[in-house]
Amino acid sequence: MSKRFAVVLAAGVGSRMKSSLYKVLHPVCGKPMVQHVVDQLHKSQLDEIVTIVGHGAESVQEQLGDQTAYAIQGEQLGTGHAVQMASSQLEGKQGTTVVVCGDTPLLTSETISQLMNQHEQEQAKVTVLTTEVEEPTGYGRIIRNEQGHVEKIVEEKDANETEKAVQEINTGTYCFDNKLLFDALKQVSNNNAQGEYYLPDVLEIANNHGEKVAAFQTKNVSETVGVNDRVALSKAEKLLKDRINEQHMRNGVSIVDPDNTYIGADVLIGTDVTIEPGTHIKGQTRVGNYTTIGPNTEVENCEIGEGSTIKQSVVTDSYVGSNVQIGPFAHIRPESHLEDEVKIGNFVEVKKTSMQTGSKASHLSYLGDAEIGSDVNVGCGSITVNYDGRSKHKTVIEDGAFIGCNSNLVAPVKVEKGAYVAAGSTITKNVPEKALSIARSRQENKEGYVERLNKRS
Repeated sequence: MSKRFAVVLAAGVGSRMKSSLYKVLHPVCGKPMVQHVVDQLHKSQLDEIVTIVGHGAESVQEQLGDQTAYAIQGEQLGTGHAVQMASSQLEGKQGTTVVVCGDTPLLTSETISQLMNQHEQEQAKVTVLTTEVEEPTGYGRIIRNEQGHVEKIVEEKDANETEKAVQEINTGTYCFDNKLLFDALKQVSNNNAQGEYYLPDVLEIANNHGEKVAAFQTKNVSETVGVNDRVALSKAEKLLKDRINEQHMRNGVSIVDPDNTYIGADVLIGTDVTIEPGTHIKGQTRVGNYTTIGPNTEVENCEIGEGSTIKQSVVTDSYVGSNVQIGPFAHIRPESHLEDEVKIGNFVEVKKTSMQTGSKASHLSYLGDAEIGSDVNVGCGSITVNYDGRSKHKTVIEDGAFIGCNSNLVAPVKVEKGAYVAAGSTITKNVPEKALSIARSRQENKEGYVERLNKRS
């Protein structure tokens, strides 16, 4: 099997986005467009990927890291010129090269593989990825000869009436014999109105040399959408959102209202999970079977075990075990670790805290920088006082402890196994095992005080 390469075109300015963010880094379903493209190329098991960068090069390289090699297009002189920048990495190598735009986030590895497979099976030198649309205005038309091979691509402004009626369009994705590609690029001229070197000119050069130029037509029109402005970005977001939601539903997830549910491209969800309306699940989140999330819940970069319920809450960068109850209106901040059967109730905030099996904080508490054992009850309004104005300190609450309502645990402090903290206490010293700690002023009632106060006034 011959080697396979890819060139990702990601050097354009993207001025129509009207944004300080480099175009291909605009996210679609939570992931930059160019990352979608590179991820799909990796799924296609290519031997080498070269990304052409220009404007915003450092930002793109920071995003993609070592997932691809890079070539710099310092001056943007057209798509043909851009591909030429990869010559130092690819020129002279035997194999097949696919050229993909970095602003086509909906293109799938299946289509890329089908394109390359057909290209190699037909022993073509160039294969164009095409699709048919009802309204082709604005697209380059695919003109075929009597044998069905691609004769040329005619741009809208250059097409006659017969050519304008053609509904098969150029998607901007191509497959080339790698040696032919770089040989032909040396013959591409910039003798055109824009003064640029166009990649489609390689097709004409191949035809003139009697080489076979073919087309692979995909029926998945949505995959070919390119993003040039915010309107197209919004359309791509909706198309990919719908695709992701459909895949999850077909895999056994109940999404009550798909139009109002947002699931990131890298999220994994088990079976018999229910997603209620208004829910956003993002990043590298993993959701176990039988879990219910939502309504109006945001989960990002979390691992969630089986049978848990998260309702009207925000959970970020944390671990949630099985049969955990969170919410409504809870906030689980980064680096929290909630073991099985933990309960976090309404208006509880948890930050960088571990809670072992069966522990509960049912309402109106703040738990920050704490280690909480199993079967601990944290009463309403309790707070771990973790910040002294300069540094954060840890609170440790051991197994079976009971923290009464409206208690302040001033860290660093430890409540040992089975100990009780009386309601309304401010604890500044360690509480021994099975002790009762009371840290509050003795109540004093002053009889007749109000009457005396009123007489003075």
